[in-house]
Amino acid sequence: MILEIVTPEATILHTQVDVVTLPGSDGKFQLLNHHAAIVSLLVEGEVKFKGTNVIIDEQFEGKFTNVKGEYSLQIKSGTIEMKENFITVLAD
Repeated sequence: MILEIVTPEATILHTQVDVVTLPGSDGKFQLLNHHAAIVSLLVEGEVKFKGTNVIIDEQFEGKFTNVKGEYSLQIKSGTIEMKENFITVLAD
């Protein structure tokens, strides 16, 4: 599936991933390949993701933390939409 993270400044990520964990308003939740369509609000926390072919543009690498192949990005709030294996995170 494709994960795209968009901030007010730029699209900071567009890559293939295997799993995404998000900080939802009712708690953390995870999206896997072929998940049902969803739209949800995000709260302050970490967007975490893993994948075998994760590619992060060099200019945005400093925004992400990588611990043993799991990448994370701290956000203040946002929204997420997943539809047809394409995840869009609008984040602050």
